Amino acid sequence: MSAPFRCLGLDYGEKRWGLSYGDELGLAVPVTAAVAPSPKERFAQVAREIAARRITELVVGYPYNMDGSVGFKAKEVDAFIAELEKRFKLPVHRVDERLTSHQAEAEARVTARHRDRSPAARRGARATGEIDSRAATLILQDFLDARLNLPLLPPDP
Repeated sequence: MSAPFRCLGLDYGEKRWGLSYGDELGLAVPVTAAVAPSPKERFAQVAREIAARRITELVVGYPYNMDGSVGFKAKEVDAFIAELEKRFKLPVHRVDERLTSHQAEAEARVTARHRDRSPAARRGARATGEIDSRAATLILQDFLDARLNLPLLPPDP
């Protein structure tokens, strides 16, 4: 059995950081996104989450280009990761985030249709960081699945 761990997943953006939580149980769940106007305030929210949830590791979505190369956005994320490491002194894992934001938005559209949410309400979900935290959840779930090497469930008989 592996040692207990608690991870905070982060989906970096210039204006919002999606957040998610997961542990050795293997399930990632969204956390309220960091949407404050300044990076200083967003880092303060991350610090509160780390303390409240006793986080042991950080997992950050890494924006590879579709061809696998590293572009300008990845360099921004590298700087973000360096700041996380400096501030929190925790291990930081990079996880390929290609298409996670698109997948999170698609899931939100499906959910919105089931809830009969208007386009304005969906735009509100973007402003609140709901989509960003869904993307962070997908990123963290990929990490947890790989780390825990969870087998797929057999099909129903």
